[in-house]
Amino acid sequence: MTNGRRTFLIGAGCTQFIKPRGKRTTEDMGLEAATKALLDAGITYDSIETAFVGYCYGDSTAGQRSLYNLGLTHIPIVNVNNNCSTGSAALYQANSAVKFGQVECALALGFERMKPGSLGTNFPDRPSPTVLIGARSFALEEEFGENHGPGAPRMFDNGAREYFKKYGGGVDHLAMIASKNHKHSVNNPYSQFRDGWSVEQVKAAPKITAQLTKFMCSPTSDGAASCVVASEDFVHKHGLENQAIEVVAMHLTTDGPTTFEGRSPMDVVGYEMTKNCADKVFKDAGFAPGEGRDQVGVVELHDCFAANELITYPALGLCKEDEACKFVERGDNTYGGKYVVNPSGGLEAKGHPLGATGLGMHFYIMMQLRNWAGPMQAPDLFDGSDPRGKYGLVHNVGLGGAVVVSLLRRPEFYKPGGPDGRTRLGYNHACECKPVTMTDVDKVKSKNSSQFILHHAKL
Repeated sequence: MTNGRRTFLIGAGCTQFIKPRGKRTTEDMGLEAATKALLDAGITYDSIETAFVGYCYGDSTAGQRSLYNLGLTHIPIVNVNNNCSTGSAALYQANSAVKFGQVECALALGFERMKPGSLGTNFPDRPSPTVLIGARSFALEEEFGENHGPGAPRMFDNGAREYFKKYGGGVDHLAMIASKNHKHSVNNPYSQFRDGWSVEQVKAAPKITAQLTKFMCSPTSDGAASCVVASEDFVHKHGLENQAIEVVAMHLTTDGPTTFEGRSPMDVVGYEMTKNCADKVFKDAGFAPGEGRDQVGVVELHDCFAANELITYPALGLCKEDEACKFVERGDNTYGGKYVVNPSGGLEAKGHPLGATGLGMHFYIMMQLRNWAGPMQAPDLFDGSDPRGKYGLVHNVGLGGAVVVSLLRRPEFYKPGGPDGRTRLGYNHACECKPVTMTDVDKVKSKNSSQFILHHAKL
């Protein structure tokens, strides 16, 4: 089983991403997201054979604490921490467990409870693992221009400054990207911000770095998201042909020598890492080098800052390396253009609870490929001659570093009609955000659950 077997996303759930004010615990947010995912899939926690739980700011075994709400079933639960790509890294592990025959059904859960303001370390008594990443980026400012501000936005801004120096463009392009995302978020009930800022309002916001304003930056957030992965046999056994979305290819890559030995601020923040990962994914999907991007219709990519969205367009192969600014000017990143990029509003508007972010991205692309996304729905995904429609692409990056890229598609055995996740939740959770109740939990919890634990849940 060198290449593994086919895998499918059969269920997904998400909480609203909210301002980090400590109003909800990670275990309660995790319970909501996982309950929605199981309801969506039409299964109980007893069907889950292994789980991977992602978070960056939390104590050891927080994953167990959250999933114990749903049952005490002795399954392996592994906690994952991969910076901003933590959620997708958890899903990568769950997908691999199914792909290579360890289990028939796995769950990935991610959550975060963050502090307001810029990201910092929880371990001030030791150097951060990203110290050398920052040092490399800041040293290159001698070549690409002095900068200031908190470390993360400063590093990504340095990447954009390199891009502009090589190929032209400037702050207006970053403002156009940010405004596009904020306008998309107006239609997303899960989004932290739904203000629809204009280009002028984005530019007029307080400066964070030399080029980035506040509205070009993703906010710290609290939230959770979850996805259920299953084998093809599991899909057919449970009659999920009307909603299963195939994971055509998925890779996780880490840094290469150019991050530290090269002279590129873009590579320091993941450009080469992203390109390497995307090329592997499209190769696995059967495409020749450089091909396949024209068959993608909708994308959720890691716009932690507008600067990163700009340089990620060419890194993923959505446009030529020197055409990212023209790509923005043509509107090829929004409705009516070549792709719809971040129809959810992206991290800049939707929010960025690190452990949940990547799973939330997969949630949104799943719903797009099910054609459930309502006012967020990308047009023309299913208008071609292929009944499977176009592909959906997910990109998630964490500095230090790790990139996850996934290529998703509706399978050839897709059959519309009949009860689906919307029936089981009682509403379309792709474009409506509602809390769960203990009655919902009762529908999906294991036979071996603990009333002592559930007594402490606050939904």
